[in-house]
Amino acid sequence: MEQGPPAMAGFSLGGILWKLAKPMEVGRISLQNWRNFKEVNVDLQRRVYITGPNASGKSNFLDVFRFLQEIAQPGGGLQTAVAKRQGISHIRCLSARRYPDVGIHVTIKESASSVWDYSIEINQDNNRRAMLKSEHVLHNSRELLSRPDRDDKDDPDRLTQTHLEQVNSNKRFRTIADFFGSIRYLHVVPQLIREPDRSVGKVADPYGGDFLEQLARTPQKTLDSRLRRITEALRVAVPQLRELKLDRDQKGTPHLCGLYEHWRPKAGWQSEDQFSDGTLRLLVILWAALDGSGPLLLEEPELSLNPAVVRHIPQMFARLTRRTGRQLLVSSHSSDLLADPGIAPDETLLLTPSPDGTKVTRAKDDEQIVALLDWGATMAEAVLPIVSPPGADRIAAFADQ
Repeated sequence: MEQGPPAMAGFSLGGILWKLAKPMEVGRISLQNWRNFKEVNVDLQRRVYITGPNASGKSNFLDVFRFLQEIAQPGGGLQTAVAKRQGISHIRCLSARRYPDVGIHVTIKESASSVWDYSIEINQDNNRRAMLKSEHVLHNSRELLSRPDRDDKDDPDRLTQTHLEQVNSNKRFRTIADFFGSIRYLHVVPQLIREPDRSVGKVADPYGGDFLEQLARTPQKTLDSRLRRITEALRVAVPQLRELKLDRDQKGTPHLCGLYEHWRPKAGWQSEDQFSDGTLRLLVILWAALDGSGPLLLEEPELSLNPAVVRHIPQMFARLTRRTGRQLLVSSHSSDLLADPGIAPDETLLLTPSPDGTKVTRAKDDEQIVALLDWGATMAEAVLPIVSPPGADRIAAFADQ
């Protein structure tokens, strides 16, 4: 059975998380002509908050990590990952001119003495197939792979695949292939969870469609242990919740049931179709926090939650990264979430649209933001006025037209 430390006071994952070996993390990412971004070169911490106006590219920034995960995962690969995005022409930044190749370079920290670098540049051929222009792997600055190589020049069709996706080619750097494959993205759509028939056949659905199937596949002792710990954390947001369990209906379909306080004994059981959107979102996030060790990408986790609960989310994430070592990248423009005093300026990325592509900067590197923080402003007060779209107040005049 899973073991954890004693429960901590307040809204805490202290009762549901335990100390693990420190996982790997992305320490730096560089992009060329990726989606909204003509050029990006930024350091990342173990906890990262990404904020910016609507359509600035928050989801597209997270998508580069999903792209690498889809290349590395079994049954995936470069062609599949590009096809999911409707081809190179839909991936390439519209601001790309002189250098049209799409480039991705990540630095991965395995330990203080082990650092990996992986980079690819891609374009397309006359048949609109994705083609590698280059692929490189370094370990502690020692080159393990450099493509195109002699074999690629003899057989150019080899450049339709990365060595990252090939088991017979990635033996020396399978560590990073496994790392990319462990990346998990979540943007929970509660209605998909309420309709469990939709989850049949889905695996690791980023929108939560297979959440109930994930629970059903978990060994009973592990499932019971995790649900007890999740219940403890959820009581801050849902004080009436007393118990969670997994049941199956007559067709064998799994259902998550919660026992709520009620004046009639045993009358307070509800299934997932009666849970609020906010409860379902938190359930899936807490489950994902326990299920895996790779980077966890979260889109706007504050949706449908009471502001009083949202204000505790950064504390929850801080405990998560401290206890598990798992890297979190979170997109948000919630003033309640970003008001947490524990959010550091080197953890916060600002996305700012420009005619030459979206710019990505750390709050740490903006003198105005650092000065405001030094004067006692919260991250929300320092950052959100900068990234808010100009003229947003004109929306209110729409009804008068």
